This record gives sequence, C-alpha cells and structure tokens, in this order.
Amino acid sequence: MKTTKRENKSGTVRYLHLAHNEWDPVKGRAVPRVLFTFGREDDLDRDAVKRLVASLSRLLEPGEALASTAAGDLEFVSSVPFGGTYVLDHLWQRLRIDRIVGQVGQPKRGRCRDMSATERVLFSMVANRALAPSSKLAAADWVTHDVHVEGLPATDDDACYRAMDWLHEVTDDLEKQVFDEVANLLNLEVDLLFFDTTSTYFELEEADEPVARDDKGRLHRLPARGEGAGGGRGGVGEGATGR
Repeated sequence: MKTTKRENKSGTVRYLHLAHNEWDPVKGRAVPRVLFTFGREDDLDRDAVKRLVASLSRLLEPGEALASTAAGDLEFVSSVPFGGTYVLDHLWQRLRIDRIVGQVGQPKRGRCRDMSATERVLFSMVANRALAPSSKLAAADWVTHDVHVEGLPATDDDACYRAMDWLHEVTDDLEKQVFDEVANLLNLEVDLLFFDTTSTYFELEEADEPVARDDKGRLHRLPARGEGAGGGRGGVGEGATGR
C-alpha cells in the first residue's frame, strides 16, 4: 500500500493506493507504480477491500491464503478439508444416529465404553467410506492428518477395531432403531429391500447334474430343435463355431 497526502482548506487528506515497485534504470532505484487507487483514507469502502482480498485469495492455495492474511504474531501451521465431513455429520445427526449409538448401550462383555468417543469413531469410518474409501488403518491416518472430524481430532486403528467389535455386538438392535428412525422421519413404506450380497453365496444340498465339456472345459452345445445328430457340435464360448 502507498499513501499520499494532499493539503486543502480543511487540512491534510490522505489517499490510499495499491502500488508495485519497479526498478527504474535511469533513476537507479525502485519507483512505485500505482496499480489502483482506493481514494481518501477517511472514506475507504472497507467492504470493497474485503471483496478484493477474497477474490485475490482464490488464486492461492487455502493454506497460502490464510498465511498471507494472518496477523504478524500468528504462524500458520496447517489446513485440512472440512466441508465433506461437515455435511455428512449434519446428516448423521439429522437421522439421529449419534443418539441411537449412545442409547444402544454398553457392550455385553468387557469394560464400560465411552460411547461419545465410540460414536465419533464410527462416524469417522462412515465418512471415510463416503469420501475416501480405505482400510481401517488408512482411515485412522486419514482422520488424523487429512480431514477435520468434529469432536475427533485424531484416532488410530485400534480405536477403529474396538468400535467395530462393539458394532458387531449390537448390530441387530442398532439396525432396528436406525430403520425405525429413518422410516418415521421420511414416512417410508417399505415394499422393497436391497441387500449387499458382495460376500454372500448360496449352496444347494443336491449336487449339480454332470455336464459334458470338451477338452478345453467348455460346455458342449446342445443340438438345436430340428437339428439332427449329424448337425455337428460346437463348444459354448467365444470363438466356438459349428461344423
């Protein structure tokens, strides 16, 4: 910032300018070049200045923008994203899952648990799955270093596994209460349920009928209707042809 003064009948008036120093080879020194004039200091539009600073800050990384506007006695340390976990946390609370976790109760075995801490760890794992899916170990590192979770400045993989152990013990009760809360909140009529069958498989008590395969393990093609026994055979699979 560059300040200039001007004398008038009412006294001294100060003017503010945005200036940039440029080297003048003729004068042999740096000379300020005015880029923008803000006008009189006593009539400064501070809201306009704030908008200008905010606009220029968008050209910088968030950490750089904070460091450039921080007071001289403050030191910028770090910055982590907050928006994603903020939205998910409010949705989590809107569905009252935080309260339900606290109401389900203590584990059936072992020592008493800090349910507020358990709830925060469970939420952090849900947020991690939504925003940056990873393992429990990586999720703990994500919470500690890469994102801000309200009420959970840091965690570790042991805390995540302990929370999961508790979750397995109360799954039935927890799922029922969450379902009841969501159904009541959204006035749902449940006609269709979806299940994640990623790790699910089915078996029959009777073995499958043996099927004929060729020397490459491909199923033999059954004769088409009207096709005689001399119609040839072909393997079922890519590149199979009848002869």
